[in-house]
Amino acid sequence: MTAFDDWRARSPFYDESHEALAMSVRRFVEREVEPHIDRWEAEGELPRELHRKAAEAGILGLRYPKRYGGHEEGFDIFHSLVVTEELAACGAGGLGASLMTHGIGLPPVLALGSEELKRRIAPPVLAGQKIIALGITEAGGGSDVANLKTTAVRRGDHYLVNGGKMFITSGMRADWLTCAVRTGGQGAGGISLLLIEMDSEGVERTRLDKMGWRCSDTAAIHFSDVHVPVDNLIGPENGGLIGIMRNFNGERLGMAMGCCAYARVAMAEAADWAQQRETFGKPLVGHQSIRIKLADMERQIEATQAWVDLCAWQVREGRDRPADFAMLKVQATRMLEAVAREAAQVLGGASYITGSKVERIYREVRVNAIGGGSEEIMLDLAGRQLFGGSR
Repeated sequence: MTAFDDWRARSPFYDESHEALAMSVRRFVEREVEPHIDRWEAEGELPRELHRKAAEAGILGLRYPKRYGGHEEGFDIFHSLVVTEELAACGAGGLGASLMTHGIGLPPVLALGSEELKRRIAPPVLAGQKIIALGITEAGGGSDVANLKTTAVRRGDHYLVNGGKMFITSGMRADWLTCAVRTGGQGAGGISLLLIEMDSEGVERTRLDKMGWRCSDTAAIHFSDVHVPVDNLIGPENGGLIGIMRNFNGERLGMAMGCCAYARVAMAEAADWAQQRETFGKPLVGHQSIRIKLADMERQIEATQAWVDLCAWQVREGRDRPADFAMLKVQATRMLEAVAREAAQVLGGASYITGSKVERIYREVRVNAIGGGSEEIMLDLAGRQLFGGSR
């Protein structure tokens, strides 16, 4: 992917199987994504056909149970990190966010849902035939999950859902929404998860325009007396928070890996420019100040990648703790912001013109720093878990 992509060969966590997967995904991106990504960015969404092609390439089903259409034998968490890395090659964060949206919408179903629900939902999602999204954030709050307002009142064999969700990735194209609702009293103990069919009467969607992740459709969703079958309850009633919280660690690890990947893309473009662009009679890289910038970018990326890999190993070995993922996300997003800024400095005016990967990555720094938990929330969460203190 970049001039620096030999980092896996120097890591104890990756072997030939990871490299083989990397080459496969890289070919997919070169063939199916890079020729079209600028158009998809302008159109504001990915074609549904891309999900089917990704499924055929073995990308969507990676590390999901075989009985639901996935393939998990011989694959570990580091294979998932490899996919994140290679999807970043086009320099458009919306690709991974939207194409892989099942990575946050499907796990609660598989972890807590009934067997009937799993068999009904997972196979078409993993085959790229259906799209599933996650609906947690509301207009009045994001990180304060326990205070969500969308209600689901049981009426016989169905729930009646009212309220709304905001900033929902793949929200315009989603066929199903794994949605957090309030079925009980106030606080965390009154939250449930429901699978809402998005073509139901009473569901309204509004497309949101964004600074970055432009090829990923994002929606505000409103529910007005939406009937949801009781069979679509995911896990126990009023027991949905555990499904939400267990999702967060994986999401934050994935975002941290994405930050490393996009930082490498930005650094590679900056390094290539520095080697070709001449100023004052010599290439940019011939100036000490530019070499220092590039070396410092590499330093920050390598340090963050080492932490990502350590956290992934801890997950694999069952030794992980939530505080680490919270702090890692802050580390990774701040690193990406620093690297993207310095890459833009190296490119100069070229980084401000649409068409460079650095320009696009720089615009997408903020969504990484905010999505999945803001820096302030992440550090406070880690502080409370590590050192105590009142909520």
